[in-house]
Amino acid sequence: MTTHLLRPSALTLAASLSLLGTAPVGAAAIDKQTETAISRTGNLYGLGIGVLPATSGSNELRTMVQPVIQASFGERFYINALRAGVWLVDSDDRRLRFGLAADARFGWDADDSTRTKGMHDRDFSVDVGPVLRWQTDYGTLNAQWGFDSGGASKGQSVQVQFVRALIRGPGLRLNGLVGLTWNDRRMNDYYFGVSPTEVAPGRPAYRAGSGTQWQAGINGAWPAGQRGSVLFGLMATRLGDAQAGSPIVETRLQPLAYLGYGWTF
Repeated sequence: MTTHLLRPSALTLAASLSLLGTAPVGAAAIDKQTETAISRTGNLYGLGIGVLPATSGSNELRTMVQPVIQASFGERFYINALRAGVWLVDSDDRRLRFGLAADARFGWDADDSTRTKGMHDRDFSVDVGPVLRWQTDYGTLNAQWGFDSGGASKGQSVQVQFVRALIRGPGLRLNGLVGLTWNDRRMNDYYFGVSPTEVAPGRPAYRAGSGTQWQAGINGAWPAGQRGSVLFGLMATRLGDAQAGSPIVETRLQPLAYLGYGWTF
């Protein structure tokens, strides 16, 4: 297992937007527990460790140290973990909101896996696009259309996610989530494809087409101290056929876990 720091471009984005965090305005109409996958009660800053596959489809894991930031300015601009965005249009009760968001997408170092050794590294990038959030009495539905603004894959994806509160209270807060993500051919081929120049014994050329992957997981927060909270989460992603058919994929089920601590201001 290898350890990495969050890349500078994501750190810069996070640090810049975190300066906008102030006390939320008009939050009564918003269910903050399901507002994001990670339960949120106020502006929070801290540090965490994430564990994810070393490369696309790898059964080896890497750890990444990254900032934990949940902040908003006037309920308009916000940053949550590795997402930053702005809400542009709201319904009267703010249950339905439309805006723009930017999400960090991590690449990988080819030397981190035996199946990708000798290939080109896959670069870090940022997906940008419109996002819709609809809060219902049963949970929150999020939908996003993202475009690779960093030019790594030059692809696009569409994600739909449903977040529901499983445990509410002054102590433990726990959310469950399910979702699916559709990636176009360019996106899948960049992260799962094998170009002719990357062919090696046991690693034939492969062109990945478009396809859908599924996600399910839990995210929680536990108060610790007067202003602190322990944040944790576990998610599993099932790769689509276009991804799982790649010769660099070792396992179709991809885990992601994180643990962090933050202070509420």
